[in-house]
Amino acid sequence: MNTSSSQKTRGNDHNPQPLHVLQLEEALLRIKTVAQATGLSSATIYRKVAAGELAVVKMGKRCTRFRAADVRKFIQAQGRA
Repeated sequence: MNTSSSQKTRGNDHNPQPLHVLQLEEALLRIKTVAQATGLSSATIYRKVAAGELAVVKMGKRCTRFRAADVRKFIQAQGRA
């Protein structure tokens, strides 16, 4: 099958996660969902991860997810800062 690069999508951009998954305790969130929920850019989120302010779940070499409970705690902590 010959697919041009304009037809290829990286990840599941064509199937975004609904924001209500943030309410599920054990849901694993994609970076775009976390960005939408926090209002931060992906780069800023990864800086928060590097600083130890937000935990990640490494599911593979190029697959990172965030636990919904951790994201909710992070958001709540931002209100107290």
